[in-house]
Amino acid sequence: MNEFIAWFAGLAGLVLPGLGATDTPRYNGYVEADYVYVAPAGAGQIASLAVRDGDAVEAGQLLFVLKSDQQTALLAAAEARVAAAEANLQNLSTGGRSDEIAVIRASLQKAEADLSLARETSARSGLLFAEGLVPQSKLDIDRATLASAEAAVRQLQAQLKVVELPARDAQQLQAEANLSAARADAEKARFDLGDRSVVAPVTSRVERLFFNAGEMAAAGTPVVSLLPADALRVRFYLPETDRQTFGLGDRLMVSCDGCAAGIVARIDHFASDPQFTPPVIYSRDERQRLSFLAEAVVEAGSHLLPGQPVTLERLE
Repeated sequence: MNEFIAWFAGLAGLVLPGLGATDTPRYNGYVEADYVYVAPAGAGQIASLAVRDGDAVEAGQLLFVLKSDQQTALLAAAEARVAAAEANLQNLSTGGRSDEIAVIRASLQKAEADLSLARETSARSGLLFAEGLVPQSKLDIDRATLASAEAAVRQLQAQLKVVELPARDAQQLQAEANLSAARADAEKARFDLGDRSVVAPVTSRVERLFFNAGEMAAAGTPVVSLLPADALRVRFYLPETDRQTFGLGDRLMVSCDGCAAGIVARIDHFASDPQFTPPVIYSRDERQRLSFLAEAVVEAGSHLLPGQPVTLERLE
């Protein structure tokens, strides 16, 4: 509808007597805005709105917050898994715990003391048996006690050696992989929690709020529309006879009812197809009825409003 109005206004200025008879060609158009629509990355209930319609916001300023109880709990669980994975890797890298090693060493010291006593007893029994002072059974018992003490010492020495060694390479690699996965999960949970607070991507003005606090917002559904300072543009139509005289970057003077003087726009787009054209082979007379859509970016500080009709005049 806006395109038709702009085309009709431009055509009227060209074909109706008295409307287009000026020394410098003028073109009618209207102002549009390239809004920035801000939506949450995930669905959720809106906990609070930090802005109102018409507020000026800076890039990075908070716009709204979604409820985040679930994301907070998921982050706490992920961080707990990271702590467990770190402890497991530390345990595999350094061997047994210090308390466990201390117990084995104390047991080994007792076993070594028992072995020393068993050696002395066995040696004494051997001498007494040679003199016929003790029976064979006493000598056999003392020698068996010595063998048992020696075995106990060897067992504790081997146990201490094992518990002091780090884990095998495969176990360590698995523990490191588990830790990396836990840290990645925690980082994702941290990002998900951060996404519940949505900030302005650009310096702009709040054009409209589409939700109220307490309402549910779906993922990707805009909650706020923003109008950046350099987002205004003018759409207008050029007659076929004038189209070739314009190029990208050309500057035009913009005027409107009640507007201040000195508003300038720069052309940054031309439509490749003519507008509102009947499907006929164009004669020279028919070509004069063609018009081409053009768009121009309005320089900042113009105070124009979206939808406002304007007149454009080419700057020399």
